[in-house]
Amino acid sequence: MPFAIWFYLAIEELPLAAEEAENVSRDMPKAMLLGIAALVILSFLTLVFNSGVGGGAVAIGQSPAPLAEGFQAVFGLGATSIILTLIGLTGLIASFHSIIYAYARQIFALSRAGYFPRFWSLTWPQRHTPYVALIGGAILGLVVALLIDRFGTGILGAALLNMAVFGAVISYVLMMVSYIIIKRRMPNLKRPYVSPGGTLFAWIALILAALAAVSTLANPDYRPGVLGVAVFYLLGILYFLLWGRHQLVAEAPEEEFALIEAAQAELAH
Repeated sequence: MPFAIWFYLAIEELPLAAEEAENVSRDMPKAMLLGIAALVILSFLTLVFNSGVGGGAVAIGQSPAPLAEGFQAVFGLGATSIILTLIGLTGLIASFHSIIYAYARQIFALSRAGYFPRFWSLTWPQRHTPYVALIGGAILGLVVALLIDRFGTGILGAALLNMAVFGAVISYVLMMVSYIIIKRRMPNLKRPYVSPGGTLFAWIALILAALAAVSTLANPDYRPGVLGVAVFYLLGILYFLLWGRHQLVAEAPEEEFALIEAAQAELAH
């Protein structure tokens, strides 16, 4: 299950660009739905068609580069398969860039609102780039990768994948819980976009995410990394309870918008 989730992981990065959208209530849901639809179609086609060429599903499943072997089975080991493999590799590299953007944007926003230490939200004077979040996040990620490579079971890529999936599905669980609570406590809250499935779909997503979180612990080779992410979460919660919650910045865009919406919902109620 963790490897299957990798087809769809990081779609939640898209809302981090909400401040750059011209019409958030229109553009963001449209972009999310189109993005998810593209992922569903491409993952289905890749899984089904790629498993039916070459040595079949067993051989493709054991391959370290299944997409490349699928191209080679159809087009042979020539220019066409090499070009298609390079295009696929370009997409993989692009996903790295989007994740770099995402972690920097998230660290910057949380620091700006006071959840993280304030120095993480420092920006470059000329370009206004959150350079501390970009560089600091990269250094932390490299340190974690080196530690896993040095002291882990030798399966670095799979361990990092399970760590990323565990962190993602925990955030999904918390998002669904938050959605259900807000839906119940603030029924009159202004909602530019209304989820078509409502609370029912939120419960389904919550259960699936919880099952996915448990599945990341199934393989003992990846378990230490996943437990490390859990420890990181707990340390973050302790930091917030003991220090961070006293440092929140009401003027930050995230907090200001939430306070205004909550006040309007209370008045309407």
